[in-house]
Amino acid sequence: MNYDVIVVGGGIAGLTAATYLAKEGHEVLLCEKSDELGGLVSSFDYKGFRFDGGIRSIESSGIVIPMLKQLGIDLPMKRSIVSLGIGEDIIRVESKADLEDYKHMLIKYFPQNEKDIEVIIKRIKKIMKYMDVLYGIDNPLFVDMKKNKKYVFFEVFPWLFKFIFTVGKINKLNTPIEKYLSGLTNNQALNDIIAQHFFKETPTFFALSYFSLYLDYRYPSEGTGMLIHTLEDYYQEQGGHVSLNTEITKVDPEKQTVTDQNGTTYGYQKLLWASDLNRLYQMSDLEQIKDETIKSQAKAYQSEINAYRGGDSIQAVYATVDLDPSFFKNVCSEHFFYTPSTKGLYHSFSLLKAVLERKEKDEMIQWVKTYLEQTTYEISIPALRNEALAPKGQTGLIISTLMDYDFVKAVEEMGWYAEYKKLTEDMILDVLEKSKYKGFKEKIIDVFSYTPLTLEKRTGNKDGAITGWAFTNPKMPVVHKTAQVAKSVLTKLPNVYQAGQWSYSPAGLPISILTGKLASDQIHKKLKK
Repeated sequence: MNYDVIVVGGGIAGLTAATYLAKEGHEVLLCEKSDELGGLVSSFDYKGFRFDGGIRSIESSGIVIPMLKQLGIDLPMKRSIVSLGIGEDIIRVESKADLEDYKHMLIKYFPQNEKDIEVIIKRIKKIMKYMDVLYGIDNPLFVDMKKNKKYVFFEVFPWLFKFIFTVGKINKLNTPIEKYLSGLTNNQALNDIIAQHFFKETPTFFALSYFSLYLDYRYPSEGTGMLIHTLEDYYQEQGGHVSLNTEITKVDPEKQTVTDQNGTTYGYQKLLWASDLNRLYQMSDLEQIKDETIKSQAKAYQSEINAYRGGDSIQAVYATVDLDPSFFKNVCSEHFFYTPSTKGLYHSFSLLKAVLERKEKDEMIQWVKTYLEQTTYEISIPALRNEALAPKGQTGLIISTLMDYDFVKAVEEMGWYAEYKKLTEDMILDVLEKSKYKGFKEKIIDVFSYTPLTLEKRTGNKDGAITGWAFTNPKMPVVHKTAQVAKSVLTKLPNVYQAGQWSYSPAGLPISILTGKLASDQIHKKLKK
């Protein structure tokens, strides 16, 4: 079986690329290791409740909506309002003006650091202005320039000059957020309360731009997975092929073939890898590459990225509750970031290494209990967006927090993984019962959860990563500057391209779509020659 293009990885990046390539008339095969497309963008039904299995909202960032418009896909989405909470206080983020409410909330809990907070808020405002430029227009990649010459002259050209100027300023904000904040305040707890929303050592611009991104959150009426379903339908209408439960286990870049777990071999002219990049180089038969320079570079890169870690992972609890959505609406909005304690996580993280070295069960239980009391939670309530996503008078909650992969892996190796899952489910629900959702625990119908190990198994991502490479690596092994994003889709292997969260950093849904489109454009140009 031979194809013009084989795309490995049926997440949003792979599906985007496959869709554009099929639209251009190429024979495309999309291979996905699980039984459905979507990866970290999915929704599922459970006893009458609709839950999201990955991202909780969709941020357009001048990319998602223009992409759908370019393809002629109609996917209604409504604004997804974000709430931010600390302790007893909660604010809604509906406009830029609400940043002042966030400032006052921080000052209430850290009055001795009022001047520090004023400076931090000013920095956030400045970054928000950069964001206005960065996503100030629909990304030109998703606009037909030939048919929209007025748009090019009156929108793109003026924006381009501002963009170039702004990118230079953005590139100066690559300092890890924890270090950046420590230069603005000496209060470690205040630093933590702001920084622990994000992955460890997240670049400052990416972290502090989130107040702008909250204003851009959207939600399809039937769940985030509708983005995948509408794209998949369109892709197949264009003649694209999908092969589910197909895990690619071998790549021969010299023969231009891939082989799946059943021993079936497929030929390609171009291969697009939209999965864990480390796996591509580990399963590629580099010895067969005849060009010694390419072979040498590929081997060196294979060795380099093998030692690098995947990014942070999460633990999520799903709860079905016999309470009307109005109970939760009186507390927060449909997308809620909540920090129950003002102590911060610095002390917990400083103890983690020693806890993992000793691996004493009681000590590990105490560590995770303290961590869960002090961490920040992302709580998504689909029925507050659309009451039809839960049975009448009932509500489904998705409660997630960052969780250390190595810690959960150690638990599994020690043999108490099932106990750990039940224990942490109870702990997380207890934290919310004692804080913002008093009385809800006795109304819970069902509870189930997933951990970083679940994510690793489901997605194939190294370390259960949800955003590609860890920011804590010695260096970023892929492109990480905005101006160089077009180069992010190139690999060390002939006729092989890459896209998705492992191809560019920092990653996310919009970047995955952008790299998918960039890769498809480059492949299309090569195939046309």
